[in-house]
Amino acid sequence: MQHRIVVLGAGYTGAVAAGRLAKRLRREDAAITLVNAEPDFVERVRMHQVAVGQDLRHRSLDEMFAGTGVVLRLARVTGVDVDRRTVAVTGVNGPAESGELEYDTLVYALGSSWNHQDVPGTVEHAHEISGRPGALRLRERLARLDAGQPVVVVGGGLTGLEAATEIAEARPDLDVALTARGGLGDWLSPKGRRHLRKVFAALGVTAHENVDVTAVGADHVTTADGTTVPAAVTVWTTGFAVHPIARATSLDVTGTGQIVVDGTMRSVSHPDVYAIGDAALVAGPGGKPLRMSCASGTPTAWQAADAIAARLTGGKLPNAPLRYFNQCISLGRREGLIQYVTADDRAVRAALTGRLAAGYKEVVCKAAAWGVANPTLGLPTRRRPVARRTPEPAPATGTPA
Repeated sequence: MQHRIVVLGAGYTGAVAAGRLAKRLRREDAAITLVNAEPDFVERVRMHQVAVGQDLRHRSLDEMFAGTGVVLRLARVTGVDVDRRTVAVTGVNGPAESGELEYDTLVYALGSSWNHQDVPGTVEHAHEISGRPGALRLRERLARLDAGQPVVVVGGGLTGLEAATEIAEARPDLDVALTARGGLGDWLSPKGRRHLRKVFAALGVTAHENVDVTAVGADHVTTADGTTVPAAVTVWTTGFAVHPIARATSLDVTGTGQIVVDGTMRSVSHPDVYAIGDAALVAGPGGKPLRMSCASGTPTAWQAADAIAARLTGGKLPNAPLRYFNQCISLGRREGLIQYVTADDRAVRAALTGRLAAGYKEVVCKAAAWGVANPTLGLPTRRRPVARRTPEPAPATGTPA
């Protein structure tokens, strides 16, 4: 009987994990099902480009997984029962494709969406670019704006910086501003901060620093001190919120809904469940949680897939370090900033700037997409037979390893 592996979500992490498992396990021993609500792979790190009208390369999941043995199920996940080991799905093409999927091993990679933080007016009036539907809605709205109208990007993190500069470069006729709770790029090195301010000045982006937006209206945002900032369009980029399904299960989750995992990405409460990417609370260097990002997610997918394959085949468990090397920020199509960091994501003095940095970021984006279709990074395929099909005892609960 085949070992049933179900992977939920075909973003960067889920797609990489499914493909890597297919190249680690023999098809006669393992049945791998990848569940996703969309038929295409979405390059989430490029949604700010989609928002300003740029068209991305079409990447069909059917084509990407052709010949791998991975079965693609186009459906929305509506529930997970980790005690019965079932996943409830609703088919995107009609009720005939709805039902339950049984699993022996579950890889939870449903990821995250925008975090509106319950700020009044945000849901009603703000736009988000955490996924393709939101980016396309913003694209349509921006296209209708007349010259001189104000656009406010709320959030001074990586997504906010990329969105503000991309919009300002693509639409120099608009009045683009960004609000940040702290100083502009205050986590960057001095060189990085100088370059960021230089690019903002060149593009005409106004930075409202040390500002907390407390409400969003149809044509403005309001800050904590009562100041009103005009905004024909508000783009909300203040972080991400994980998919809510895990919180409704008996899995051990954090207060934000992330699944608590050990060093192999296995749930500390349910050993047949693995969580990767934004869905998981993963400890990095010094026990510091990894931030939600593609840079964090892809290594967790490698770790989980290799751990699952090792446990099923009796191989050696992976012990690759999860660490950071740099933060890659696009500042429009012609400018960029590569901030080098310590293993635990703190900025060091070194930074790459300008066109070279923009090219570097483009290579990173293309490499990430290529890695989805080539999960073993071009290395030889080594499929091993499943040696053990019974679940191991649940590990002791506690903090992530």
